[in-house]
Amino acid sequence: MNIKQADFVKSAVFERDYPEELSNYEFAFVGRSNVGKSSLINSITGRNKLAKTSKTPGRTQLINYFLVNKEVFFVDLPGYGFAKVPKEMKKEWGQTMERYLASPRKKLVFVLLDIRRIPSGEDLDMLRWLDHYGTPFKIIFTKMDKVSNNDKFKALKDIRTKIDFHNEDVFFHSSLNNNGKQQILDFIEQYLNGETE
Repeated sequence: MNIKQADFVKSAVFERDYPEELSNYEFAFVGRSNVGKSSLINSITGRNKLAKTSKTPGRTQLINYFLVNKEVFFVDLPGYGFAKVPKEMKKEWGQTMERYLASPRKKLVFVLLDIRRIPSGEDLDMLRWLDHYGTPFKIIFTKMDKVSNNDKFKALKDIRTKIDFHNEDVFFHSSLNNNGKQQILDFIEQYLNGETE
């Protein structure tokens, strides 16, 4: 997929506020608050400031819609986990995210996991939730520039104590050098064309 244009459309909390659904699948990105979600969206769209990045985890509190090539939505979901906010606010974010995931919109969810961290209980809950509801998803391991090749294999071994996957079924990405960007874009294009599951 060659991204020529990517624009912020709107932020939403409730389903009635989502933009009108397009004929294509939309691609949502979800993960812990500090997993590098905004950086990944900026990397794959080639727009450095499309999604707002912050050194303070938990800045994404709404569902943010971006229109790519005027034909497909990328959806930035609220982060979970580290955000230093009151429990009530976290609960609201969770409900905002759950409403979207449970909505009938045609979507594939990219679950972002930090390669350096063993998946948290919240990460595992997210994967179980998607599996339970039959929502198609793919895992992207982020921050690959932070680990050497040796560290990568050790990290994956540790991660496999929590989740089961094959390397060819997941993606590896670095926002620093854009490694892995093309594989993700190729997959999105193939998915839109019905060439992959």
